[in-house]
Amino acid sequence: MIDWYKHYNSHTAHSIDESRFKPIYDILEDKGKNHGVFPALTCLGTTITYREFHSLVKKFASFLQYGLHLKKGDTFAIMLPNTIQFMVAFYAAQSLGIICVNTNPLYTSYEMRHQFKDSGVKAIIILDMFLDKLEQIIEDTSIKYVISTSVVDHMGFIKKYIAKALLRFKNSTKKINLKPIKYTKIIKSYKYPPAKNPKIELDDVALIQYTGGTTGTPKGAMITHKNLMANTLQIKEWTNSIDLNDHENVLTALPLYHVYALTTNAIGFIYMGWHLILVPRPIPIENTVKIFKKFKITVFTTINTLINALNNNPEFKKIAPRNFKILISGGMALQQSVAKIWYDITGTTVIEGYGLTEASPLVMAKVLGTTKPYGSIGIPFPSTQVKIVDESGKEVPTGEAGELIVKGPQVMKGYWNKEEETRLTIVDGWLHTGDMVRQDEDGYFYIVDRKKDVIIVSGFNVYPNEVEAALDKHPKVAEVAVIGVPHPISTEVPKAYIVKKDPTLTESELKDFCKKYLTNYKRPKTYEFLETLPKNNVGKVLRKDLKALSSKNLPN
Repeated sequence: MIDWYKHYNSHTAHSIDESRFKPIYDILEDKGKNHGVFPALTCLGTTITYREFHSLVKKFASFLQYGLHLKKGDTFAIMLPNTIQFMVAFYAAQSLGIICVNTNPLYTSYEMRHQFKDSGVKAIIILDMFLDKLEQIIEDTSIKYVISTSVVDHMGFIKKYIAKALLRFKNSTKKINLKPIKYTKIIKSYKYPPAKNPKIELDDVALIQYTGGTTGTPKGAMITHKNLMANTLQIKEWTNSIDLNDHENVLTALPLYHVYALTTNAIGFIYMGWHLILVPRPIPIENTVKIFKKFKITVFTTINTLINALNNNPEFKKIAPRNFKILISGGMALQQSVAKIWYDITGTTVIEGYGLTEASPLVMAKVLGTTKPYGSIGIPFPSTQVKIVDESGKEVPTGEAGELIVKGPQVMKGYWNKEEETRLTIVDGWLHTGDMVRQDEDGYFYIVDRKKDVIIVSGFNVYPNEVEAALDKHPKVAEVAVIGVPHPISTEVPKAYIVKKDPTLTESELKDFCKKYLTNYKRPKTYEFLETLPKNNVGKVLRKDLKALSSKNLPN
């Protein structure tokens, strides 16, 4: 392997100081005491300081401990968009050693059931407009306590009154029998003693973050306090060369239920003491443009699709800031045409990085302030070892492609209740990513191919096996196979190949059926009916043949 440290800035150490590791909640404890008067979070027009944030967290933690009797090691689902409530719930749970289970608010009941049953969730905080989905499956889970909140709960009185009236009108047809505990009562009415924080070890699990890996069945990656703290200090070390102050404004539009934004924004940038502007719904893109009009954004974590949407918004082009200090794209490949247009509009270079859920997620990135080499994912972060190996585990020569394996303090503890999967994925401390990578003669790394068959839809992994399992439930489907096909906006979208059991089956039937089991980005956007699926001599469906068939059918 070519030495990549020669590209490090003189202010960036080769390794992070593990003596500075501490449980996640200690970050906020420190900021609440020493950074208290400065803004911490803004959402939908409401801003709270670090001291107010800390106070809300302590109040919520007291309720979890005394009101719900949750204890260290219990699992607690957070099913919220980017809101102050998300941050309060996350840090309150961390203060008690409660394991958070991040859940996409748009998940269907079917997806929720698997995740909640697998992780043994005992309590959940959920957006009120999604209570009907929870009600459908709660009897199949271990959930005893439900806390509901509205996106407007931290708004001022008049704004809240108007917004709630609109929300009631939109959701007036939903009949809910659940009797959840109201978030507003927890933070305003209930009176409990201060929570008694247990001793939290760095190897304790802080988070179960679900990922499909290569098998398609969502697995819970056990992310520890040590893992998250390692990524946090790696972020800090990586930014040492930039002229930053204590009060940068961070646009937080990527979902916090995704580990990328959770680690960088909700933990790493809180560690910095910065001001997070939370955007519950960044699309339609006008919602995000409004933030740029109101705030001087200096830090922005983003993905290719969001950059592209801003590039094509006439209003953004008029007011585009030219004062970004940190602008990092991850989660999916950054298209160079998109990056170039962004540079022409803002004068700012987008820095591309690489990571995966099992690494909490950050592994490498370009050095801040650099523009080349184009297409590279950069070099590894401090205290991160990587190798590129062949199928026998032997390192490949420079320039040749092989599987990237990673070792470092950010590598997960393993998969929740899946010892065999863990054993196959982490070998002698090395995380096998399944991603094909090469290194050039100058030490930079490049993605050659992704994990086999995984479909990347706007930065989110979609696992064909999961989509196939949903479609296979349809009584008129005999066989099904799913692949990813190119898409100009989302990079890829799922496409399903179906062998009919009943000749009356239609595409519209399948599209309606999928709504019950899969959130929108996982649903196939196109269907094709075949007499048979291509298979090898042992009966395994050959997705590569379907991809070849699909590419032939693409328009020129």
